[in-house]
Amino acid sequence: MYILKAENIVKQFENHTALSEVSIKVEKGTIFGLLGPNGAGKTTFIRIINQITAPDSGSIRLFEEKLKPEHIRNIGYLPEERGLYKKMKTGEQILYFARLKGMKKNEAEKNMNMWLEKFGILSWRNKKLEELSKGMQQKIQFIITVIHKPELLIFDEPFSGFDPVNTDIIKKEILALKENGASVIFSTHNMSSVEEICDNIALINNSKKILDGKVSEIKDSRKNNIYEIIFEGNFNQFSASLTASYEIIEHIRKDGKSKLKIRILNNMSTNDLLSLMLKFGNIVSFRESVPSMHDIFIQTVKQNN
Repeated sequence: MYILKAENIVKQFENHTALSEVSIKVEKGTIFGLLGPNGAGKTTFIRIINQITAPDSGSIRLFEEKLKPEHIRNIGYLPEERGLYKKMKTGEQILYFARLKGMKKNEAEKNMNMWLEKFGILSWRNKKLEELSKGMQQKIQFIITVIHKPELLIFDEPFSGFDPVNTDIIKKEILALKENGASVIFSTHNMSSVEEICDNIALINNSKKILDGKVSEIKDSRKNNIYEIIFEGNFNQFSASLTASYEIIEHIRKDGKSKLKIRILNNMSTNDLLSLMLKFGNIVSFRESVPSMHDIFIQTVKQNN
């Protein structure tokens, strides 16, 4: 089941095409990574979902219905450009946005206190936002996004401004929200975060979708039969014994060990390589080299450009 289905979305601004025939499907109860370089069209797509702007053509179905104004109450949106009132008290601000999303005051206060306590900032409820650190302000923005328990959450660079410890806290909360039934659209330039939390991704570049699918399947499809090996033994004898079925891509010698990258060719097996290496020494570690999402992102965008 899809919580969001966007088909052939086109959006133009004067002489600039922001989105060109972009189709995206987000499965219910998953975290979907919306990726792309700056200016690719990601923010425009997010604004269309939030009905800040409208597409020139194409269709969007949300919660299995044609997109309509009342859907906004069931969306939580954390924009990249934060927008809170610095002179307003923290608690009053959270309650204000919660009420805008249709929450009753008692329920909003209960949820607010739960989140403030979870983040260890309950004592700051009556402080003005400008009195809080940047990290604390980011947590307030996060609380405002999730407090009304929306079915769809949209996070645009949610880790911006956080140190590694707080990034990990927010990451775990996003995963917990998914486990509790929320669906998430997650836009970021941090590819390691994509690998850690995203189920599926779509990559947009120059207004067009150029890659999509499950993260695991995309990574598997980009494997190139390269293995990373740490070898302790006679490297010269080993390398001299290699046939044309093996290609040494990298060799670094350090502390009496050889760190290798070897590509296996001609349908040879890993067992063949291991057996050969064991004739000349010991294998400390052996693993397949799987391209990272960072490498896939850069390579795919470069090819598209």
